[in-house]
Amino acid sequence: MTGTTVPAADLPRVTYANTGVDLTPLHDFLDTRLPEFKARILGGTYTNCINGQSDTDGTSFTVHSPIDGVTELGSFIAASEQAVGRAVGAAQDAFLAWNAMGWEARVALLRAWAKILYARKYDLALAALFEVGKSRVEALGEADEVFDMVSYYCDEMERHKGYVTPLNRVFPHESTLSILRPLGVFGVISPFNYPAALLIGMSAGALVTGNTVVMKPSEGCTLSARIVMDTLTAAGIPAGVVNLVAGGARTGAALVEHPGIAGVAFTGSYRTGMHILRLVNAGPYARPVIAEMGGKNPAYVTANADLAKAAQGVARSAFGLQGQKCSACSVVYVDETVRDAFTEHLRAYTATLVIGNPERRETFLGPVYNGAAAHRMTQALDAARGQGSILFGGKRADVPADLQGGHYFEPTLVAVEKGHALTRDEQFLPLLALRTFTRLESAIAEGNDVLYGLAAGIYTEDATELECFLNRTEAGALYANRASGATTGAWPGVQSFCGWKGSGVTLKGGLGPHYLPQFMREQSRTVMED
Repeated sequence: MTGTTVPAADLPRVTYANTGVDLTPLHDFLDTRLPEFKARILGGTYTNCINGQSDTDGTSFTVHSPIDGVTELGSFIAASEQAVGRAVGAAQDAFLAWNAMGWEARVALLRAWAKILYARKYDLALAALFEVGKSRVEALGEADEVFDMVSYYCDEMERHKGYVTPLNRVFPHESTLSILRPLGVFGVISPFNYPAALLIGMSAGALVTGNTVVMKPSEGCTLSARIVMDTLTAAGIPAGVVNLVAGGARTGAALVEHPGIAGVAFTGSYRTGMHILRLVNAGPYARPVIAEMGGKNPAYVTANADLAKAAQGVARSAFGLQGQKCSACSVVYVDETVRDAFTEHLRAYTATLVIGNPERRETFLGPVYNGAAAHRMTQALDAARGQGSILFGGKRADVPADLQGGHYFEPTLVAVEKGHALTRDEQFLPLLALRTFTRLESAIAEGNDVLYGLAAGIYTEDATELECFLNRTEAGALYANRASGATTGAWPGVQSFCGWKGSGVTLKGGLGPHYLPQFMREQSRTVMED
């Protein structure tokens, strides 16, 4: 799956927050790259990778794109329990040499990897487009993020000098220090919505700190994982340091339950994350689970807000990637005095968002990921329709015949009462609940009264209201007055992406300065000198 020629460096980079940038040259380039990618990558037969070798031990499965339910992405192997065991064994065998290499050498290899990821970013982006149904811009943002993510973690390792800290001395002839050391083999389990960024981010955190890795991607996103494995090989990462086993829940269970796993990095649902946490720590001693487990992510719009800016930011965070982001804004609290005006601004902005085939440059919303998501959306809409609370949207989108195999929905706003399930439960859908308030403090208290605590946003031009939001909100990533996204858009080294309460386990976030130490354990060393 070797990539083709990298385009000119003057093509714009894409982040999740760069609105107003002319992406025409980039879209022109993708118009030529898309058919080439489809011919070269889609529909192939792909194996797992264990100790640097292809592995076919398991059951073959085929993946189709959610765009139309027909386009074949490829044939893959759901690894057997024995294959998972061999992958863990290969990672264990590679661990000592990888650790002994030293952090400087590992950083050099990972910086080489980052450059190769950048060179392959259009393959990564287009794989995500077809696997997930991402718009071009969402997919390009993910592909650009991975370069900055790996580079940032390398920078952090260098900034902390390998996490070696001299300590005080009691005697002049002793040397004392604290050093953070790797644990061993990390199982890395990633979800469907960011098939490259989350797999790469968790793996990079484990690798730069000296651990080895067994990757288990979301079953339908193994194509992205195969491209990632190719980039690791091209960067010169030694065989066995990273291994790939594809498959569904059985493969994941075999990995998590393997006694050779020293820790697990996971992104996904609260239920699965807590199950992994309990399972991994049911043994004779605790093992780290680094988990990000979703959110509810309220936004607050006060009477002192710029309503046009608020509408744009809320819509982008609520409906971008069809609401299938752990940081998606799925409930908005609006001061009752501006409720009608805000709703009209939101309706008008949402009406400009194009629904359709993500291969097209103008598309903002593609399909929801699968039939299960479509069923959840249908159930939620039926319940809302019975209450007469749908303010706009509320039905399947009208799409051409060639997309009928996908699941396309209109972005929907639903007015609900306090305590409604749509204000409490993560939906992962293009569905936004609206609540009104008379006191911001009460709205924030209601927004806090949920299982989750990942992200939250506010729109206000009043300093006192902003201070109230910043000090009272129970979430790890806070945003104020962002037109690019009310609750979404975290970027490596810019926003730490940390989950409070049921949104996380360690209370420290990826993309930020406290991420890497979670992959290590502390050792104190005292050496007496002559």
